[in-house]
Formats: sequence, C-alpha cells, structure tokens
Amino acid sequence: MALSFLFCFFLVLALSPVESRQFRYDYKFNQDIQGWIKLHPVPSTWADARLRCHLEGANLASPQNLKFATVLKNTLRNTHAERTGIFTGIHATFSKGDFQSIEGIPLTKMPLQWMPYEPDNENNDENCIVMHSNGTIADVNCNEVFPYVCYRKKSKNEVLTECGTVDSDYHLDPRTGSCYKFHFIARNWTRAFMTCAAEGAYLAIINNDAEAEILKDLFAKHPDAELRFTHIKDIAFVGFHNWGERNVWTTIHGQSLEMGFNTFSVNQPDGTSPWDYCGGFFRTGKLDDSWCSDRMAFICEKSIDSLLDESE
Repeated sequence: MALSFLFCFFLVLALSPVESRQFRYDYKFNQDIQGWIKLHPVPSTWADARLRCHLEGANLASPQNLKFATVLKNTLRNTHAERTGIFTGIHATFSKGDFQSIEGIPLTKMPLQWMPYEPDNENNDENCIVMHSNGTIADVNCNEVFPYVCYRKKSKNEVLTECGTVDSDYHLDPRTGSCYKFHFIARNWTRAFMTCAAEGAYLAIINNDAEAEILKDLFAKHPDAELRFTHIKDIAFVGFHNWGERNVWTTIHGQSLEMGFNTFSVNQPDGTSPWDYCGGFFRTGKLDDSWCSDRMAFICEKSIDSLLDESE
C-alpha cells in the first residue's frame, strides 16, 4: 500500500512543470536571472567544475550581465568564496585569448571590469576567468582551484519524472522503490561515482537477489554495440569497493556485502592485480572485482529517501 502511494505521488510530480517546483533540492531559484543556482564551496579545477555542473544538469555560471553579476556577488557573501573568488564559465580553452562563456557569449559582450594589471596571461598559460566579490575579473591558470557556481536556466519544456528529476533516463522500479539509470558512456570507477553523485544518486547497491535481477534486466536492454568508449562489454561498475583492504568488500555506504547480495561470478574475485578493488557487475547477474582505472558502463541508483528530500 505504501509503495503504491509513493508511486502515485511521483506520478503526480512527473506532471508538474519544473518552473513551479525545485529543479533540485540543492539548487535555489532566483527570479532575477530566471533560473536555479548552486554554490560549490569546495575548490576545484576549472575542468572539474565545468564537468560537475554539466553532470548536475546545469552550466558553470558566468556573470552574463549586471543583474547576473549582482546575483553571483550576493551568493558569495559571507562564504569562503567571498575571499577567494570563483571560477566562472568564461574560458579560452578552445582558442588562446578568445574568451567566451560556456553558452558561447563573448567576454566582450559582458559588462565586466578587469582587476588592476589584469589580464596578464602569466607564463602564457591563463585561459580561465575568476570573478572576485567586488565583481572584477582576472585570468588564471585553469588548473588552479577555486569555488564555483552552477546555473540552470528555467525552461517551460521540462517536467519532473516519477523519480523527482528532469533526467528522463531514471526509471522507478516498483519492486524495490528505487530508480535506476544505465550509463552506456563508459567512465572509470571514480568518475562513475562522481557522475552518480552529481545526478543526486549513487552507484547502485545490490541488496538482494531480486535487485540483482533488476540490474541484470537493465543491463540486457543495452547490447554490446551500444556501449561507448570501452572494450569491456560484459561488466558495469556498481557501488562496492574494498576500501584498501584486499578482498574485504563493502558497499559505498559502508555495509558489508555479506549483509546483502554477495554472489560473485565463477573464479571471482580473482585479485589478478593490485588494482582489482572496485565493484563490477556481470551481464550474467554476478559480481566481479574490477580494475578501478578501466572505463566501463555503470549503473546509478536513486533511493526513495533521496527522492523525498528532492521533492520537498
């Protein structure tokens, strides 16, 4: 009965326009810029900041106009970012000196002022732009680390799915009450972990035989030819790891595999190298100890609890 109620609840969410609700629980809507923003206070390189925003369904924010610059300055107020400044989406990584935002807006069309003695292109290696709390900008090396802000523009064409997300690739399975997404674009295990986290999910944790069958069925919907950028077609990353202890397997949420699904494939785990310490899942529905550095498909899971948090 409770599961049926939740399914109906999320179905109602799916019919709700995005602009009348939160895009994500961790983003805040700002009327002045007609979109949602999120401050990431943990400093990152420009490339990782851009990727994180992209995976969250947003863009690395740029002060596109005076109103936007004001919103960003207010967002930085009373935070660590107020002292350090933030990465913007303005970059010249494609062509030296041709600065433009992620959206393709040239820097010359933005009402921004350089800091004194900037730009200086120190060591001929400064292709990214930082904005400081007073609204001025400076060119910096893209491999330096700064906090950053992600921005999602409001759209009338998006709706929340039954999974409480605008990502239509997540689907609710009533057998577990969780939502799952199969990523056929291969990444290594740490990037897979980051991707799921950025989507408000986590690398799938298999709690029992029934959930293993769900993931097996999901894998079967994606034939070898569909998987991209990997030569490994029969394994996908999932959410367990040995946490540095050889052959002591624990989920990413800290539970021993002995408490859930613990059925490895024949002759697995084999520990053929020092790098076999990340969780893999065979098409056959059995587990594998996989190289963390390999690029493979992976499966993300959104729990009911996280969905409820996002819908509040």
